[in-house]
Amino acid sequence: MDHKAESRVSAQTLVDEIDHISTIDQLAEGLIIADKAGRFLVCNRTARSLLSIGAEEAAELSWLQADGWYKSDGLTRYSFEELPPTLAVTGRTISETEVFVRNEQCPNGIWIALQANPLLNKAGEIHGSVVAFRDITPRRKVDAQVRILTGAVEQTADCIIITDNNAVIEYVNPAFEAITGFTSQEALGHTPMILKSGVHDDAFYANLWRTILAGKVFRDTIVNRKKNGELFYAEQTITSMRDSTGAITHFVTVIKDVTGLRQMQEQQFQMSLARAAQQQFYRMPPPSVPGFDLAGASFPTDATGGDYFDFVTFPDNCIGIATGDVSGHGVSAALLMAELRAYLRAFAQTSSDIGEILTLMNGALISDLEQGSYATLIFCRLHPGTRTIQYASAGHTPAFILDSRGAVKKTLESLDIPLGFLPGYKFKFSERFILEPGEILALLTDGITDAERPDGEQFGVERALAFIQQHRKESAKEIAANLFHAVREFEDGMPQVDDITVVICKAAGSQH
Repeated sequence: MDHKAESRVSAQTLVDEIDHISTIDQLAEGLIIADKAGRFLVCNRTARSLLSIGAEEAAELSWLQADGWYKSDGLTRYSFEELPPTLAVTGRTISETEVFVRNEQCPNGIWIALQANPLLNKAGEIHGSVVAFRDITPRRKVDAQVRILTGAVEQTADCIIITDNNAVIEYVNPAFEAITGFTSQEALGHTPMILKSGVHDDAFYANLWRTILAGKVFRDTIVNRKKNGELFYAEQTITSMRDSTGAITHFVTVIKDVTGLRQMQEQQFQMSLARAAQQQFYRMPPPSVPGFDLAGASFPTDATGGDYFDFVTFPDNCIGIATGDVSGHGVSAALLMAELRAYLRAFAQTSSDIGEILTLMNGALISDLEQGSYATLIFCRLHPGTRTIQYASAGHTPAFILDSRGAVKKTLESLDIPLGFLPGYKFKFSERFILEPGEILALLTDGITDAERPDGEQFGVERALAFIQQHRKESAKEIAANLFHAVREFEDGMPQVDDITVVICKAAGSQH
């Protein structure tokens, strides 16, 4: 008898030993019975369908021809010796194992859960293997989606709370612990009321319950309380979950901590108020002084700034012209600037001695200044009748007097230290000098002179004075405003890093 005939006899003998062979083809699971050499003796309809092989093709197949069978990682290919049916022929029972199959018959791949057992005859001898398997591809896809969703919930930065329909907490994610300070053990079995702050009234919570019990999504910004008692603002969304009958079974709450955002919005609001108040100072028109054209302009680098300019009328009708620079930027600098302005205006009504005024201001400011804070100030006193000027300067950038041709006639250097350093310090003032017709008094802050272009070159004093000289026929207002634009153009796209302020006082008269 040849080998092929012997195979048929052996196969028939094995099949005859299987009871109810006709029912095998109707099984919902795939079933492959092979002899010891791995040749397929039975390959039922489900197995052929799952592996996309025909009945005639299956009759000629062997486990030796198994191609594209991968281990549970989906990457490592099985060798013939490692295949579960090969191991079963050795007497081993292979419990359920996930296997990935991808070959010409299954180009898209299929995941199966497989079991392999030795095939024994009535004498208990191993005659082959029995492999049963089922398609778990849909389950694997669902499992993958569940893993992704679980990972998203576990890793999101927002709090996730899942409660039953009585609002008893069944799950919280790690972000809940990080934000609220309550551990999952402390939260489970309780209700979200452990976060209740006391800020919202009963009507608020009644509306919340009406909304979610109606199956609608509740959204609002809620003030919650952490375990340590600290309040925090949360954008909170509560969604109802229903079962197949439409009954509400759970509620899912998502809490996004927006405390930082609210604080930033509040700060921006406060900044806008401070800016509005500060800009109101700048919008006040300069006094009308016969024979003189006065104007000032200030351009803060932030919403508010620490630069200051002002025009003050003394009781004897002399005019005070001030330019100052408070250390720092932002709200604190703006508040100090407002305080500086208030003191100057108050003391100017009690004394005509500008040195004494700075002395009084210094004494008043020292107790209010934070360590390291200070202010520079130049304060000029213009007597319109005699056209004379005196000045006191507490560490401020030099001011300049340009003659009618635009040349520098006088530099008003600082005479003293900045305000806010030494209590009891006595500030000095200059001698009087005349502002002749056609001459210009220019008061600047270092935001102009220190402005830099991308290559590091500074705008500098000379460039500022040259601009004023070239535009001296323009009004004081035009010079002040256009000097700022010249500085910004010079910076060539660089961000403004310091407040920019300029005050111009032009003496009427002939200009050459």
